[in-house]
Amino acid sequence: MTLTIGVDVGGTKVAGGVVDDTGAVLVQVRRDTPAEDVGKTRDVIIEVVTELAKGRTVDAVGIGAAGWIDATRSTVLFAPNLAWRDEPLRQYVSAAVGLPVIVENDGNVAAWAEFRYGAARDADDSMVMFTIGTGVGGGIILGGELVRGAHGIAAELGHMLTVPDGHQCGCGRLGCIEQYASGNALVRFARAGARQEPHRAGALLELAGGEAEAITGPMVTAAAQGGDPVSSEAFAQIGRWLGTSLADMAQILDPQALVVGGGVIDAGDLLLGPTRRSFADALAQRGRLPVADIRPAELGNSAGVIGAADLARRL
Repeated sequence: MTLTIGVDVGGTKVAGGVVDDTGAVLVQVRRDTPAEDVGKTRDVIIEVVTELAKGRTVDAVGIGAAGWIDATRSTVLFAPNLAWRDEPLRQYVSAAVGLPVIVENDGNVAAWAEFRYGAARDADDSMVMFTIGTGVGGGIILGGELVRGAHGIAAELGHMLTVPDGHQCGCGRLGCIEQYASGNALVRFARAGARQEPHRAGALLELAGGEAEAITGPMVTAAAQGGDPVSSEAFAQIGRWLGTSLADMAQILDPQALVVGGGVIDAGDLLLGPTRRSFADALAQRGRLPVADIRPAELGNSAGVIGAADLARRL
């Protein structure tokens, strides 16, 4: 049995784990991310790896980071929620811990984990995964390999154009799917509905203390689970847009599986129901032919650690 270490680096936490060759996480550690300090963030990663490797024979380390990673899987070119700009992360960590290291985008590592050990483990060739959290991320696997692109920055699925001249996206474009199918979009739709039709958002507004601007994502989920009409319609709206984007992926790539993950997936059929209906409608005649099904991700918060570790094992 071979052991590798996976590290999932986000804007608030650094999670690490020792993973065996069946995808099982044997031990885990977690630290807060000092996101504003490049050196301290790097030191926390090294601390996590050192602790996990102590007393174990570890072959390699994989690091998943929320950002753009270069084609050599070594440098973080830009990380929106961290202070990294052209950060040679692989070099620093490898020198400190004495192990081979790869660095990969967090959406890619989560997608790889679901392909190998999660919702698409029965697939042997292809999968597309959308991760629905605060924003929208994802990963694409074709021919059993991650699609990384010429510069390492492929599969930025959240920035596909969905609504021409639509809402401003943080990437600088207008109308990206991230503005219509993310956790932030869910909250925006729910707040708008509560302002316009407060009589249909009683449960939601009660949770928010009567203030539409105080509505949060967990409140929308809780209210929708209780049957709040405005909250349910907010999920229907993001499901509609997500379904059309998944249909585009089916048309373009014809993968074996389509996986939806991220925090918003905890809402279950509140999201997946309208997503599947929109997907079927958007396929039109293509739906008469074999097409991938839409599956919820299975590995949850462990996907980043498992995927990063497994990619490191492939070194």
